[in-house]
Amino acid sequence: MAAAKITIGVARETAPGERRVALTPETAKKLVAAGTEVRIERGAGFAAGFTDEAYAAAGAQPVDNAAAALDDADVVLCVQPPPVERLRVLREGAVLVGLLAPHADPDRAAAITDRGLVAFPLERLPRTTRAQAMDVLSSQAGMAGYKAVLIAAQLAPRFFPMLTTAAGTIRPSKVLIVGAGVAGLQAIATARRLGAQVEGFDVRPETREQIESLGGKFLDLGVSAAGEGGYARPLTDEERAEQQRRLGEHLKGIDVIVTTAAVPGRPAPKIISAAMVAGMKPGSVIVDLAAETGGNCESTRPGETVEIDGVTVAGPLNLASSGAVHASEMYARNVYNFVSLLVRDPALAFDWDDELLAKTVWPERVAVDPGGPVDAPPASA
Repeated sequence: MAAAKITIGVARETAPGERRVALTPETAKKLVAAGTEVRIERGAGFAAGFTDEAYAAAGAQPVDNAAAALDDADVVLCVQPPPVERLRVLREGAVLVGLLAPHADPDRAAAITDRGLVAFPLERLPRTTRAQAMDVLSSQAGMAGYKAVLIAAQLAPRFFPMLTTAAGTIRPSKVLIVGAGVAGLQAIATARRLGAQVEGFDVRPETREQIESLGGKFLDLGVSAAGEGGYARPLTDEERAEQQRRLGEHLKGIDVIVTTAAVPGRPAPKIISAAMVAGMKPGSVIVDLAAETGGNCESTRPGETVEIDGVTVAGPLNLASSGAVHASEMYARNVYNFVSLLVRDPALAFDWDDELLAKTVWPERVAVDPGGPVDAPPASA
């Protein structure tokens, strides 16, 4: 008798405003070719431009509801975590892959552990060269950085490029991108394509070359916060005060700011103070890409666009979802590449010597897999 196939399930995303999907027809076809059975809730990809017919043509099975897609699945793929009540009825020991943020919701964390789910929150993935093809944070940040600049251009009461017209010459907008991670670099590139005069600011001095390679000017405020793993370290009180003073003076001549700075696992650092906003020119615009973790600007209101003494401050949420087609394509490829580490026809396999698995899995020690007991990952995971 032939062994049962690994079953992979995908349901509609339930988070408000979420348009992305964790599986595209392209990646469904690859998973089916790898010997798995793929079930997807009808309409799950529609908001991202993928029809049920396209999934069926790729070999996936469209099913009528989330229960049919997920409850008996060996592997559940998602963008944002399924509702807690859904987690509690997944098959015991099922594998869950997505942006799960278990520490953000005690009920979600309890559901994962109580059900013995083998959860892989992809935000925990080590950011190594080998992991680049699975790095959902980077792929989604690229879309967010792109969209943030388009929002800024729409809100700004001026052109971005220099124009020579019959009514005279229009000078280019001065745009400052705060933070030179993936989102920030994409924002710099996008603002340059729109013709703006672009500066990039980051407390990590090693980002100068990246900013300049995209045509931006590196804003050097004389304060360095180079840290480990490519992330910034927190500034001392003295460093922050000096940075604030110099940055505040500089912002008086800036037309548009896009902030993207983040410290993993912590609230977004406050870089733009209310006093700095008060010192900016009327008509200036700030788009705070860090709004979801508290914002880089003290005046940001997550999910809102407000005007403060003539300065517009926008705090958009889940920007990657607004580019759902390409964001989903990138995300689904990232997920497929990660799941390929697990899928070994005809069963799932966990190689806890692989740091990408051992350092991503949550909880850190796993005692159950879909086929029965397995060795826990090492204590250093």
